[in-house]
Parts: sequence; structure tokens; C-alpha cells
Amino acid sequence: METSRSRKLFSQAQALIPGGVNSPVRSFRAVGGQPPFIQKGKGSRIWDVDGNQYIDYVCSWGPLILGHAAPEIVAAVQQAAALGTSFGAPTEGEVELARLIHEAVPSMEMVRLVSSGTEAAMTALRLARAYTGHSKVVKFAGCYHGHADGLLVQAGSGAATHGIPDSAGVPAAYAQETLVAQYNDVPSVERLFETYAGQIACVIVEPVAGNMGVVPPAQGFLAALRRITSGNNALLIFDEVITGFRVGYGGAQALYGVTPDITCLGKVIGGGLPVGAYGGRRNIMEVVAPLGPMYQAGTLSGNPLAVAAGIAALKALQQPGTYQKLDRIGALLAAGLTEAAQEANVPATVNRVGSMLTAFFCPGPVASYADVQRADARAYGRYFHSMLERGIYLAPSQFEAAFVSLAHTEEDIQQTLKAAQEALKG
Repeated sequence: METSRSRKLFSQAQALIPGGVNSPVRSFRAVGGQPPFIQKGKGSRIWDVDGNQYIDYVCSWGPLILGHAAPEIVAAVQQAAALGTSFGAPTEGEVELARLIHEAVPSMEMVRLVSSGTEAAMTALRLARAYTGHSKVVKFAGCYHGHADGLLVQAGSGAATHGIPDSAGVPAAYAQETLVAQYNDVPSVERLFETYAGQIACVIVEPVAGNMGVVPPAQGFLAALRRITSGNNALLIFDEVITGFRVGYGGAQALYGVTPDITCLGKVIGGGLPVGAYGGRRNIMEVVAPLGPMYQAGTLSGNPLAVAAGIAALKALQQPGTYQKLDRIGALLAAGLTEAAQEANVPATVNRVGSMLTAFFCPGPVASYADVQRADARAYGRYFHSMLERGIYLAPSQFEAAFVSLAHTEEDIQQTLKAAQEALKG
């Protein structure tokens, strides 16, 4: 496989950009080696600057549910760009995208558009604090909600231990307002509410964990969070930046039948362009400026290009059979990977929800962050490079999700499974 141009670009990038990348996981440090520099994408495929072709299961980390360079997205962006790229003023498209989001996710009675998932989650916490008057928030070990200071914490020695900073530059005093529970462990949440009674503003959770690899919620887990927060004058925040419009048109809350107070969105609602959104009950959202005292603003919020791409994406997803196809393709890939691992006698567990999945290199079940940590990241790294050499582009980390799109075909899946069989037999 020719890699000279990518290697040259990576060398140049490392002199100008920290680690040579603009987001850490792209550096390949979790799997070793150097990343290919991508030049273009079409449908289910991407090509690097050296001309190598790959079937892509990263899909820009989830947003490209229609595939690369989907004609309806390209046309929408081109049309919007010809009219102007940004105004810093209201546009009709913002109203249309907010309407589509509200119709799909009724719990979002009012919606505020922002520019990233990090911004959405960060603001949702501020809103919960403003609405409740409480200062502490509960998150779950292994769940990622962007790089805002108060969310970059990890679990301490016990479920009731204050969070400690998981990144340099995060003040310990600020991190201590974040409490860390265990995903799929209801008692760990209950203990925090007992210990910090009357102090907790909200629980924020990925309803399907997607940032420690795909870990679905246990039966009754989300309903228990709804019960606990409602009984303690706290809000329930669903971070659906990944799952929104990915696991179903109404997101994970529709799939599991649990309604949060606030929802964070991103990725799919921008059609591949930078975007985020948060929204919830009307009485909560009326606390947001200019209606209320909680301030949040953004020069590029509701950017016309992202809004146009998002509208096109959501309208395409409304077509009959869309999610049935995504589920079928995802199931075919997951079943094939499971079979390939069994045939190669490799301990592996494939978790899947709809069109997102992870193959963990460890025996199952994988239902918690502790389970995830048992996965053999080195074995995954070897598998990753073997697949890359065979033209299959996976997430460069054991602890990330893979995604299929509407552009992936059964032929793509069969080619991928053939490569997996060869890679696993090693």
C-alpha cells in the first residue's frame, strides 16, 4: 500500500498542529502507525491522497448517515453558499430545521441551535443549573459529552467520590461539581442523590453509550434515571449527539420510550457540517436569554450552510424504509463479525444498536465501563491495521463506534467480512 504522500503530510502537520491532528483520536496513537490523509469520499468509500480506496465505517464519526457526498446534501450546501455563508441574523432555514427537530423529538418543545455537540452539552448543564438552582451534576464513567471543563472528569475510588480532572487545565474545584456514577448501575446513581440531597441539578447520560464503544442501556436503566431525577427536583439530560436521528428518527428516547427534560443533538442534524442543538420543555427553555437570565450566544449558531445540509438530511431520513435498511445492514455486519471471530477462535463481543456497533476484543457480555476496560486494545490495534491494509477503514480506537450508512451495500458488507475473516485468522 502506497503511503508516501500521507507520511509527508503527517510530518509537515506535526510541525504546525499539536500531534499533527485537529482531534486527538485521528493521530492513530491508540492503534499505532500514522493516519492516511483523506482526499475525497463518495457513497460508502473514501480515498486517501495516495490513491488508496477504503470502505468507510467511521462516517465522520457518525454524521454521514446518507454516505459521503450525498447528492441532496451537496446540492443543498451549494445552493445555500451561493446566497451567502453567514449573516449573524435570523434566517428561514433555522425555523425549518427547528420545526423538523421538534416534530421528530417532541420533548424538544423549543430548540436552540449551536455549532457543536460540546457546546450543546456544556450549555445544557448551565441551563439545568439555572433552572434548578442546584450546582452539582451527575455523569457516567465512560460517557463523553464534549471537552467542556466540568465534563472532563473520571470516577474516583467510590461512586460517591467527587470527580477529579481528567485533563490538565481543568481546576479541581470546578471538577468537584461533577459527580461520577457507573453506567447501567442504578444504585450508584441513587447513592449520589442520597449523599448530595438537594444539591444535584441534573443527570446527563448518553442513552446509548457511544464513546466507550457501543454499550446499550440495560433494561429499566433509563426509566430509573427518569424516576430518580423526577423524585429529586433534578433534570434528566439525554446527550443524543450520536444517537439522535441515528438509532431512529426520534432518537434513543423514542426507541426506549423514556422522555428527558433536555436533549442535546449534533452530527446527523448538520448533514456533515459543524452543528449542535439543545432543547427541552418550554418552561425550561424560557430561562435562556433573551427570554431569561441564562446567557448563551454564538456568532455562527444556525449557520446557513449547516442548516441547509441538516434540513436535506432529515428530509431524506423521512423516506419509508430508511431505518429498516440501516438496521438490516448493521445486523448483517454485526452477525458476520461475530461469526468470523468465532471461526478464528478470537474472543470478541459485538454490541449493536441500529446502525452503530462495536466489536470488543473480549468475551461478553459488555454492559458497563468495567466490562469495556477488559477489551484487548492491542489485539484491536493489530486487527485495525490488518483491515486497513485490506481497504477497510475502521475507527482507530477499540473504544469507539463503527457506523453504517444508507450508502453501504450488502456487497460492501460481504467484502468487509471477507477482510475480517482474513485479518482475524492473522
